[in-house]
Amino acid sequence: MKYNYKDLGLVNTKEMFKKANENGYSVPAFNFNNMEQMQAIIEACAEMGSPVILQCSTGARNYMGKEVVPLLAKAAVEIARAKGSDIPVALNLDHGPDFDTIKDCIEYGFSSVMIDGSHYTFEENIAMSKEVAEYAHQFDVSVEAELGVLAGVEDDVVAEETIYTKPEEVEEFVAKSGVDSLAIAIGTSHGAHKFKPGDDPKLRLDILKEIEKKIPGFPIVLHGSSSVPQEYVEMIKKYGGELKDAIGIPDEQLRLASKSAVAKINVDTDGRLAFTAGIRKTFGDKPAEFDPRKYLGPAKELMKAYYKTKLADVFGSEGAYTKGK
Repeated sequence: MKYNYKDLGLVNTKEMFKKANENGYSVPAFNFNNMEQMQAIIEACAEMGSPVILQCSTGARNYMGKEVVPLLAKAAVEIARAKGSDIPVALNLDHGPDFDTIKDCIEYGFSSVMIDGSHYTFEENIAMSKEVAEYAHQFDVSVEAELGVLAGVEDDVVAEETIYTKPEEVEEFVAKSGVDSLAIAIGTSHGAHKFKPGDDPKLRLDILKEIEKKIPGFPIVLHGSSSVPQEYVEMIKKYGGELKDAIGIPDEQLRLASKSAVAKINVDTDGRLAFTAGIRKTFGDKPAEFDPRKYLGPAKELMKAYYKTKLADVFGSEGAYTKGK
């Protein structure tokens, strides 16, 4: 069965981003792969009064099933409302690879889509993004594109090195493509192994500032913005996991970005680490446990608790929406 996102209780990202830019915070875009991760995300955001973008990669959508994803998104909205929260909830495709995938996602209830043409030439990226924007806007679906390349690995997205976004290109790209938001490369990176211990990761806030001047008021997006919390890295190792030493993007750097034109920050790896740490801890402490509820439940709670701290300390979106406000 196909869905219109509005019938699922979802919204697109346009008003969400406008309010974020006007009030100096970023909307969290948290990736999910199953019911428990969705619950962790929506419960954290509903309890903190934060808007949220439920984010789903092509790989996650294939894993859960395209028929399942919109129903999980609808359930998320219902969970928030049952908690007395009126936070807006969007469902976004992360790193859409082509027009056909985008079209299918729109037909199955996505309220926002990202087309990733960052690996093509500037002109090809504009043409691909324009095609998607013209189609999606017929259904009031918002569109994100990417200019510049992030290093790292995320599902099928692989890049050896970062290619920083060129501020002199953004105005032309936005004008010609007609997209609603733009993901840029200023030093973030996909995956858990962003930087090695001893590195001093810094965001190129100078590039961000130049981009803001070129497209004032336009919503900017940061991908690959997990901080790789060491407590979960160590917990995973303690309970038998194998994980290379790595560090992510410092929270204080992300908070500086969120106070600017960055309307959306993507986080995936941090949630995976917290969720996996919770599962491993249960198995380590209770090796006889085999009831999925008994190890997925604690994992959900750990992920939820962590995201609540991120909403307050990094996104600045806590309390952006309260009932009746």
